Amino acid sequence: MTDLILHHYDFSNYSEKVRLALGYKGLAWQSVIIPPIAPKPDLTPLTGGYRRTPVLQIGADIYCDTNLIVRELERRYPQPTLFPAALAAVADAILYWAENRLFRPMSLYVSGSNLEHLPAGLQADRSRMRDLPPPDADTVRRAAARNAPLVRVQIPAIEAMLADGRPWIAGAAPTVADLAVYHALWFITARTALLAHELAPFPRINAWMTRVRAFGHGTSTPTTAAAALRIAANATPDAPRASQPFAEDPPLGTTVRIRADDYGRDPVEGTLVFIDTTEIALRRDDPQVGTVVVHFPRLGYDLRPTVARPG
Repeated sequence: MTDLILHHYDFSNYSEKVRLALGYKGLAWQSVIIPPIAPKPDLTPLTGGYRRTPVLQIGADIYCDTNLIVRELERRYPQPTLFPAALAAVADAILYWAENRLFRPMSLYVSGSNLEHLPAGLQADRSRMRDLPPPDADTVRRAAARNAPLVRVQIPAIEAMLADGRPWIAGAAPTVADLAVYHALWFITARTALLAHELAPFPRINAWMTRVRAFGHGTSTPTTAAAALRIAANATPDAPRASQPFAEDPPLGTTVRIRADDYGRDPVEGTLVFIDTTEIALRRDDPQVGTVVVHFPRLGYDLRPTVARPG
Protein backbone atom coordinates (compact mmCIF):
# COMPACT_ATOMS: atom_id res chain seq x y z
CA MET A 1 0.00 0.00 0.00
CA THR A 2 1.16 3.55 -0.70
CA ASP A 3 3.12 5.15 2.10
CA LEU A 4 1.43 7.40 4.62
CA ILE A 5 3.01 10.85 4.76
CA LEU A 6 2.05 13.19 7.60
CA HIS A 7 2.72 16.91 7.18
CA HIS A 8 2.85 18.26 10.76
CA TYR A 9 4.90 20.01 13.44
CA ASP A 10 5.84 19.00 16.96
CA PHE A 11 3.60 21.14 19.20
CA SER A 12 0.48 20.90 17.03
CA ASN A 13 -2.17 19.28 19.20
CA TYR A 14 -4.20 18.16 16.19
CA SER A 15 -1.05 16.52 14.82
CA GLU A 16 -0.70 14.72 18.14
CA LYS A 17 -4.22 13.36 17.64
CA VAL A 18 -3.20 11.79 14.32
CA ARG A 19 0.20 10.64 15.59
CA LEU A 20 -1.59 8.73 18.35
CA ALA A 21 -4.04 7.22 15.84
CA LEU A 22 -1.06 6.00 13.80
CA GLY A 23 0.45 4.58 16.97
CA TYR A 24 -2.75 2.88 18.08
CA LYS A 25 -3.01 1.15 14.72
CA GLY A 26 0.69 0.26 14.70
CA LEU A 27 1.37 2.00 11.40
CA ALA A 28 4.57 3.12 9.70
CA TRP A 29 4.58 6.61 8.22
CA GLN A 30 6.81 9.29 6.78
CA SER A 31 7.17 12.59 8.63
CA VAL A 32 7.37 15.97 6.89
CA ILE A 33 7.83 18.88 9.29
CA ILE A 34 6.02 21.99 8.08
CA PRO A 35 6.08 25.57 9.37
CA PRO A 36 3.56 26.37 12.13
CA ILE A 37 2.64 29.63 10.40
CA ALA A 38 1.99 30.76 6.83
CA PRO A 39 3.31 30.81 4.20
CA LYS A 40 3.63 27.06 3.61
CA PRO A 41 4.98 26.95 0.05
CA ASP A 42 5.69 23.21 0.06
CA LEU A 43 2.20 22.31 1.28
CA THR A 44 0.12 24.55 -0.98
CA PRO A 45 0.80 22.55 -4.18
CA LEU A 46 -0.77 19.55 -2.45
CA THR A 47 -3.74 21.22 -0.76
CA GLY A 48 -4.53 24.09 -3.09
CA GLY A 49 -4.46 26.59 -0.23
CA TYR A 50 -5.76 24.72 2.80
CA ARG A 51 -3.31 25.58 5.57
CA ARG A 52 -4.45 23.90 8.77
CA THR A 53 -2.21 21.28 10.38
CA PRO A 54 -1.86 18.34 9.94
CA VAL A 55 -2.36 17.04 6.41
CA LEU A 56 -2.14 13.35 5.47
CA GLN A 57 -0.78 12.48 2.04
CA ILE A 58 -1.25 9.05 0.49
CA GLY A 59 0.34 9.25 -2.95
CA ALA A 60 -1.66 11.88 -4.85
CA ASP A 61 -4.58 11.80 -2.42
CA ILE A 62 -4.47 14.56 0.18
CA TYR A 63 -6.59 14.37 3.34
CA CYS A 64 -7.43 17.54 5.26
CA ASP A 65 -8.82 17.90 8.81
CA THR A 66 -8.14 15.34 11.52
CA ASN A 67 -11.76 14.23 11.66
CA LEU A 68 -11.46 12.94 8.11
CA ILE A 69 -7.84 11.82 8.48
CA VAL A 70 -8.65 9.49 11.38
CA ARG A 71 -11.67 8.08 9.51
CA GLU A 72 -9.53 7.46 6.43
CA LEU A 73 -6.97 5.60 8.54
CA GLU A 74 -9.86 3.56 9.95
CA ARG A 75 -11.17 2.81 6.44
CA ARG A 76 -7.79 1.61 5.23
CA TYR A 77 -6.67 -0.05 8.47
CA PRO A 78 -9.85 -1.06 10.32
CA GLN A 79 -8.15 -3.00 13.12
CA PRO A 80 -7.76 -2.17 15.90
CA THR A 81 -10.78 0.06 15.57
CA LEU A 82 -11.22 3.59 16.90
CA PHE A 83 -14.94 3.43 16.05
CA PRO A 84 -16.40 0.41 17.89
CA ALA A 85 -20.05 0.18 16.93
CA ALA A 86 -21.42 0.26 20.46
CA LEU A 87 -19.52 3.43 21.36
CA ALA A 88 -19.20 5.32 18.06
CA ALA A 89 -22.18 7.66 18.51
CA VAL A 90 -21.30 8.79 22.03
CA ALA A 91 -17.64 9.06 21.06
CA ASP A 92 -18.54 11.39 18.20
CA ALA A 93 -20.55 13.62 20.54
CA ILE A 94 -17.66 13.79 23.02
CA LEU A 95 -15.28 14.61 20.18
CA TYR A 96 -17.43 17.55 19.12
CA TRP A 97 -17.49 18.93 22.66
CA ALA A 98 -13.74 18.44 23.14
CA GLU A 99 -12.71 20.11 19.89
CA ASN A 100 -15.18 22.99 20.06
CA ARG A 101 -16.24 23.84 23.59
CA LEU A 102 -13.12 22.63 25.43
CA PHE A 103 -10.22 23.34 23.11
CA ARG A 104 -10.95 26.92 22.07
CA PRO A 105 -10.57 28.37 25.60
CA MET A 106 -7.73 25.92 26.19
CA SER A 107 -5.81 27.30 23.22
CA LEU A 108 -6.23 30.90 24.36
CA TYR A 109 -5.28 30.12 27.96
CA VAL A 110 -2.24 28.02 27.09
CA SER A 111 -0.94 30.27 24.34
CA GLY A 112 -1.32 33.43 26.40
CA SER A 113 0.42 31.82 29.35
CA ASN A 114 3.35 30.64 27.22
CA LEU A 115 3.76 33.72 25.08
CA GLU A 116 7.54 33.87 25.50
CA HIS A 117 7.88 30.25 24.42
CA LEU A 118 5.94 30.40 21.16
CA PRO A 119 7.38 31.03 17.68
CA ALA A 120 7.51 34.66 16.63
CA GLY A 121 4.46 35.62 14.63
CA LEU A 122 2.31 32.70 15.79
CA GLN A 123 -0.33 34.84 17.50
CA ALA A 124 -0.60 37.19 14.54
CA ASP A 125 -0.95 34.21 12.20
CA ARG A 126 -3.72 32.65 14.29
CA SER A 127 -5.57 35.95 14.41
CA ARG A 128 -5.40 36.24 10.62
CA MET A 129 -6.91 32.77 10.39
CA ARG A 130 -9.95 34.14 12.24
CA ASP A 131 -10.04 37.43 10.29
CA LEU A 132 -8.96 39.35 13.39
CA PRO A 133 -6.26 42.03 13.70
CA PRO A 134 -2.90 40.88 15.11
CA PRO A 135 -3.00 41.20 18.93
CA ASP A 136 -0.36 42.77 21.13
CA ALA A 137 1.10 40.87 24.10
CA ASP A 138 -1.23 42.48 26.63
CA THR A 139 -4.29 41.50 24.59
CA VAL A 140 -3.11 37.89 24.43
CA ARG A 141 -2.49 37.79 28.19
CA ARG A 142 -5.91 39.26 28.92
CA ALA A 143 -7.48 36.59 26.72
CA ALA A 144 -5.59 33.94 28.69
CA ALA A 145 -6.94 35.32 31.95
CA ARG A 146 -10.52 35.37 30.63
CA ASN A 147 -10.32 31.81 29.38
CA ALA A 148 -8.55 30.17 32.32
CA PRO A 149 -11.84 29.74 34.25
CA LEU A 150 -13.50 28.25 31.16
CA VAL A 151 -10.79 25.58 31.12
CA ARG A 152 -10.96 24.91 34.85
CA VAL A 153 -14.72 24.34 34.90
CA GLN A 154 -14.43 21.69 32.15
CA ILE A 155 -11.48 19.59 33.32
CA PRO A 156 -13.47 18.16 36.26
CA ALA A 157 -16.06 16.93 33.75
CA ILE A 158 -13.39 14.71 32.21
CA GLU A 159 -12.47 13.36 35.64
CA ALA A 160 -16.16 12.65 36.18
CA MET A 161 -16.39 10.71 32.91
CA LEU A 162 -13.85 8.28 34.34
CA ALA A 163 -15.37 8.11 37.84
CA ASP A 164 -17.25 4.87 37.20
CA GLY A 165 -13.98 3.03 36.63
CA ARG A 166 -14.13 2.89 32.84
CA PRO A 167 -10.67 2.70 31.29
CA TRP A 168 -11.51 4.92 28.30
CA ILE A 169 -13.48 8.11 27.81
CA ALA A 170 -16.48 6.55 26.05
CA GLY A 171 -16.48 3.22 27.86
CA ALA A 172 -14.75 -0.15 27.77
CA ALA A 173 -12.72 0.34 24.57
CA PRO A 174 -10.57 3.11 23.06
CA THR A 175 -12.36 5.40 20.61
CA VAL A 176 -11.69 8.56 18.67
CA ALA A 177 -13.05 10.40 21.75
CA ASP A 178 -9.90 9.44 23.66
CA LEU A 179 -7.76 11.09 21.00
CA ALA A 180 -9.92 14.23 20.92
CA VAL A 181 -9.96 14.79 24.68
CA TYR A 182 -6.32 13.80 25.06
CA HIS A 183 -4.95 16.24 22.51
CA ALA A 184 -6.74 19.16 24.17
CA LEU A 185 -5.23 18.26 27.56
CA TRP A 186 -1.85 17.41 26.01
CA PHE A 187 -1.67 20.97 24.71
CA ILE A 188 -1.51 22.27 28.29
CA THR A 189 2.10 21.10 28.58
CA ALA A 190 3.06 20.70 24.91
CA ARG A 191 5.52 23.61 25.02
CA THR A 192 6.34 24.02 28.72
CA ALA A 193 5.29 22.69 32.14
CA LEU A 194 4.09 26.12 33.29
CA LEU A 195 0.47 24.96 33.51
CA ALA A 196 1.05 21.38 34.68
CA HIS A 197 -0.65 22.30 37.95
CA GLU A 198 -3.99 22.43 36.14
CA LEU A 199 -3.97 18.64 35.66
CA ALA A 200 -2.15 17.61 38.84
CA PRO A 201 -5.28 17.29 41.08
CA PHE A 202 -6.99 14.74 38.81
CA PRO A 203 -5.71 11.17 39.35
CA ARG A 204 -8.15 9.51 36.94
CA ILE A 205 -7.22 11.90 34.13
CA ASN A 206 -3.53 11.36 34.72
CA ALA A 207 -3.88 7.56 34.72
CA TRP A 208 -5.99 7.68 31.57
CA MET A 209 -3.51 10.00 29.82
CA THR A 210 -0.77 7.50 30.62
CA ARG A 211 -2.81 4.79 28.91
CA VAL A 212 -3.40 6.94 25.82
CA ARG A 213 0.25 8.00 25.69
CA ALA A 214 1.18 4.32 25.57
CA PHE A 215 -0.36 4.10 22.07
CA GLY A 216 2.84 5.75 20.88
CA HIS A 217 3.24 7.26 17.44
CA GLY A 218 3.85 4.18 15.34
CA THR A 219 7.06 4.02 13.31
CA SER A 220 7.96 7.31 11.68
CA THR A 221 10.71 8.03 9.18
CA PRO A 222 11.77 11.62 8.49
CA THR A 223 11.50 12.78 4.91
CA THR A 224 11.54 16.10 3.09
CA ALA A 225 8.82 18.22 1.62
CA ALA A 226 10.56 17.95 -1.76
CA ALA A 227 10.38 14.15 -1.57
CA ALA A 228 6.67 14.31 -0.70
CA LEU A 229 6.02 16.56 -3.68
CA ARG A 230 7.86 14.12 -5.96
CA ILE A 231 5.76 11.25 -4.63
CA ALA A 232 2.57 13.17 -5.43
CA ALA A 233 3.82 14.09 -8.88
CA ASN A 234 4.64 10.46 -9.69
CA ALA A 235 1.39 9.04 -8.30
CA THR A 236 -2.16 8.81 -9.60
CA PRO A 237 -5.08 9.54 -7.27
CA ASP A 238 -7.18 6.56 -6.26
CA ALA A 239 -10.31 6.04 -8.34
CA PRO A 240 -13.22 7.70 -6.49
CA ARG A 241 -15.62 5.42 -4.67
CA ALA A 242 -19.32 5.56 -5.53
CA SER A 243 -20.80 8.85 -4.33
CA GLN A 244 -23.93 9.16 -2.22
CA PRO A 245 -25.03 12.77 -2.73
CA PHE A 246 -28.09 14.55 -1.49
CA ALA A 247 -30.37 16.19 -4.03
CA GLU A 248 -29.10 19.61 -2.98
CA ASP A 249 -25.43 18.77 -3.59
CA PRO A 250 -23.62 19.99 -6.71
CA PRO A 251 -23.40 17.24 -9.35
CA LEU A 252 -20.14 15.41 -9.82
CA GLY A 253 -18.00 17.23 -12.36
CA THR A 254 -19.02 20.65 -11.08
CA THR A 255 -16.27 23.21 -10.48
CA VAL A 256 -16.58 24.04 -6.79
CA ARG A 257 -14.84 25.76 -3.95
CA ILE A 258 -14.69 24.48 -0.40
CA ARG A 259 -13.53 26.14 2.80
CA ALA A 260 -13.82 25.68 6.54
CA ASP A 261 -16.85 27.32 8.08
CA ASP A 262 -15.13 28.58 11.24
CA TYR A 263 -11.49 29.67 10.84
CA GLY A 264 -8.62 29.15 8.44
CA ARG A 265 -11.16 29.72 5.69
CA ASP A 266 -8.75 29.75 2.75
CA PRO A 267 -10.77 28.42 -0.19
CA VAL A 268 -9.74 25.44 -2.27
CA GLU A 269 -11.11 25.12 -5.80
CA GLY A 270 -11.40 22.03 -7.96
CA THR A 271 -13.71 19.58 -9.67
CA LEU A 272 -16.09 17.63 -7.44
CA VAL A 273 -15.28 13.93 -7.87
CA PHE A 274 -16.76 12.37 -4.71
CA ILE A 275 -19.32 13.22 -2.06
CA ASP A 276 -21.14 11.20 0.57
CA THR A 277 -22.41 11.71 4.13
CA THR A 278 -18.94 12.18 5.62
CA GLU A 279 -16.56 13.24 2.85
CA ILE A 280 -16.10 15.64 -0.06
CA ALA A 281 -13.27 15.24 -2.60
CA LEU A 282 -12.03 17.67 -5.24
CA ARG A 283 -9.71 16.95 -8.15
CA ARG A 284 -7.30 19.74 -8.93
CA ASP A 285 -4.27 20.28 -11.15
CA ASP A 286 -1.10 21.94 -9.94
CA PRO A 287 1.96 22.84 -12.02
CA GLN A 288 4.30 21.28 -9.45
CA VAL A 289 2.57 18.00 -8.68
CA GLY A 290 0.07 17.46 -11.49
CA THR A 291 -3.32 15.97 -10.65
CA VAL A 292 -4.20 15.44 -7.00
CA VAL A 293 -7.46 14.79 -5.17
CA VAL A 294 -7.99 16.79 -1.98
CA HIS A 295 -10.38 15.28 0.58
CA PHE A 296 -12.37 17.13 3.24
CA PRO A 297 -14.98 16.14 5.83
CA ARG A 298 -18.51 17.20 4.98
CA LEU A 299 -19.31 18.63 8.41
CA GLY A 300 -17.49 21.86 9.20
CA TYR A 301 -16.96 22.83 5.56
CA ASP A 302 -18.88 25.02 3.14
CA LEU A 303 -19.16 23.69 -0.44
CA ARG A 304 -20.40 25.86 -3.32
CA PRO A 305 -20.28 25.76 -7.12
CA THR A 306 -18.04 28.38 -8.68
CA VAL A 307 -19.57 28.12 -12.17
CA ALA A 308 -22.94 27.21 -13.58
CA ARG A 309 -23.90 23.59 -13.02
CA PRO A 310 -23.22 21.28 -15.98
CA GLY A 311 -26.17 20.52 -18.23
